[in-house]
Amino acid sequence: MRRSKSEPVPDLRRARDGASPAPRFARHEVAVARCRRRPAGEGTNPWVGVLSALVMGNSEIFTKGNVVVVNGAADGIGLAAAKKFAELGMKVCMADVDGDKLSASSKEVVLPALAGGGADLLTGRVDVADLEQVRAFSDSVFERFGRVDVLMNNAGIPGGAAPWDDIAGWQKVLAVNLFGPIHGVSAFGSRMIGQGTPGAIINTGSKQGITHPPGFAGYNVSKAGVRAFTENLEHTLRNIEGCRLHAHLLVPGFTFTGLMRPFFDEKPASAWWPEQVVDFMLERIAVGSFYILCPDNEVSREMDNKRMQWGMDDLIRDRPALSRWHPDFKDEFQRFSS
Repeated sequence: MRRSKSEPVPDLRRARDGASPAPRFARHEVAVARCRRRPAGEGTNPWVGVLSALVMGNSEIFTKGNVVVVNGAADGIGLAAAKKFAELGMKVCMADVDGDKLSASSKEVVLPALAGGGADLLTGRVDVADLEQVRAFSDSVFERFGRVDVLMNNAGIPGGAAPWDDIAGWQKVLAVNLFGPIHGVSAFGSRMIGQGTPGAIINTGSKQGITHPPGFAGYNVSKAGVRAFTENLEHTLRNIEGCRLHAHLLVPGFTFTGLMRPFFDEKPASAWWPEQVVDFMLERIAVGSFYILCPDNEVSREMDNKRMQWGMDDLIRDRPALSRWHPDFKDEFQRFSS
């Protein structure tokens, strides 16, 4: 179900604090200003300069003329991101396994927002589970635009319900959700590093890859892998001398995307629109966040923190696996999370 024109996307900053919306990179400017006011000498935090450089670099990434690649771009968060990047004046490269849907979405949603029209748009039918297809698309992008400033590995599917059956489903969900980002980094990463310019690789994870709710084992494993992969990617990038490329883990909350439509006739009140996720993502990248943990209309960051803490405490306190859903711990979790 598409949102009607009478139902605008809420402004997140106004919704959170009641204030008027701030300029796009106001938080980045405040962060840099604070860094500059910090006195030098003994006692100075050695990470201040690093943070300042990072947030200043991030403000240069999403600018007119820069090139972004988004896979899983025919719908949902990927399509919302492609449209937002187009509105920012970027050149947009969209990939999706559903070529027909991608063609329609790019023409109807993204093309009208591009300053340079069709000259600033490249689309391709790409199965991210196939490394050769991803590499071929990378070649097309660099041949057309000569550079990539942002790579958003967003393609994802559900699947792999139980630990002992549907092996084909397990293989497919891991091939797309986990190896999709791995293939994307393999095909684009070295070239992006070699540019020597500020850049970002954004991998879409999931809260299910952190808290692991039962019933979705394959999906949970794939998204847990995305988290581990992206953390190690960022660690590697920041230890390459002269590298100005950074990784970010996007963790959406409950979002009304194509994955949700089979279960809901219309957007649930508790869900965010994909556009809200993209706006939140840009805000957090602007201030240098690696973990972009999105709330939604029902779950706050405070609640997410408690759920993540409970899951980690299972390991620390040697409780039963996934004790949040264990009948013996139901009341204790309710008290903890209230």
